[in-house]
Amino acid sequence: MTATTTPYAGLPAPSTARRLLTAPTTGPLAALLIACVFFSFSTDQFLTGGNFSLIVQQVMVVGTLAIGQTLIILTAGIDLSCGAVMAFGSIMMARMAAEGSLPPLLAIGLGLAVCAGFGLLNGVLAEKVPLPPFIVTLGMLNVAFALTHIYSKEQTVTELPGPLTALGGTFPLGHTDITYGSLVTIALFLLFAYALSSTGWGRHVYALGNSVEAARLNGVRTSRLAIGVYTVAGLLYGVAALLLISRTGVGDPQAGQTDNLDSITAVVIGGTSLFGGRGSVLGTFIGVLIVGVFRNGLQLMGVASIYQTLITGVLVILAVTVDQISRKKAR
Repeated sequence: MTATTTPYAGLPAPSTARRLLTAPTTGPLAALLIACVFFSFSTDQFLTGGNFSLIVQQVMVVGTLAIGQTLIILTAGIDLSCGAVMAFGSIMMARMAAEGSLPPLLAIGLGLAVCAGFGLLNGVLAEKVPLPPFIVTLGMLNVAFALTHIYSKEQTVTELPGPLTALGGTFPLGHTDITYGSLVTIALFLLFAYALSSTGWGRHVYALGNSVEAARLNGVRTSRLAIGVYTVAGLLYGVAALLLISRTGVGDPQAGQTDNLDSITAVVIGGTSLFGGRGSVLGTFIGVLIVGVFRNGLQLMGVASIYQTLITGVLVILAVTVDQISRKKAR
C-alpha cells in the first residue's frame, strides 16, 4: 500500500485541494467572501474596522445561541425555544439584580442555572418520555415566553448594576473599539470547535446524529449524551442572555422573539445538516457572519428591512437544497 491509496479499497486518496473544495464550510466561506467584496464596492462605509466590529456585536447574541443550536442539530434534534429561554434568563438576571434581591453575580449565576435547567428539561422530555424534539421545544418556547411576560409584568428593567453590563464595555484595537462580549462569543466558538473535533465527547455527538442505534452498539450512552447536549445548549442560552443585557443595557421582555429562527438560519447556512451528524461550529460561525454581513451591507445600501428578511429566507432554502443534493450524492 502506498501513501496515496486508502487501506480499504485501494482507491486514490483525495487530494488536499479536493478535500478543501468538498468541505462543508467551503461553500459558506466563499459566499461570505463574495458578499464582503460586493458590499465593499457598493458602499464606502462597509470596509472599515468600526463596521466589522459592529457586525460582530450585532451577531454575538444570535451567534452564542447558534452554538447551542449546532450541538443539538448535530444530534438530529432541534430547539425552537432558545430565544424565549434566553429572554427569560435575561429578565431574571436583570430584575433580581436591579431590585437588589440578589447580588449581581449571584443573579447572573442563577440566570445561567435556570437556562441550563430549561435545556435539561428539554433533553429529558425528548429522551425519556420520549417526545419529538420539535414538539418538546415548541411547547417550551410557549412556556418560557409566558413566564417571561408574567415575571417581568410586561415592564422593561432599567438601571442595571455594572456586572450585568460589563461585557458591553470596549477596548481599543488599533482605531477600532472591540467589545468584551464579542471576545466571549469568539472564545466560545473556539472552545466548542475544539470540543467537537478533538474530544471523545465530540465524536460521540457526531455518532449520535449519524445513527442512534450504531452509537448505542458502540457503547455510547445515547440518552445521557443527548440530555447533556441539551443542558449545555441551555447554559449557552444563559450566556447569550447576559450578552443581550450587556449590549442593550436593559432587561427587555420583548427580546429574542425571532432569535430561535435566526440561530437555525445561521446553523443551516453554515453547512450543518438538519438531519444530524454532519457540520461544524466553524461553519456556524461563518453562517452567523453571512447573516450579519448581509443585513449590515443591505442596511448601509438603504435596502428596506423586509427585503433583508427575504434574502435571508432565500439563503436558507439554498443552503438546505445544497445539503439535500450532497446527501444524495453521498449515497
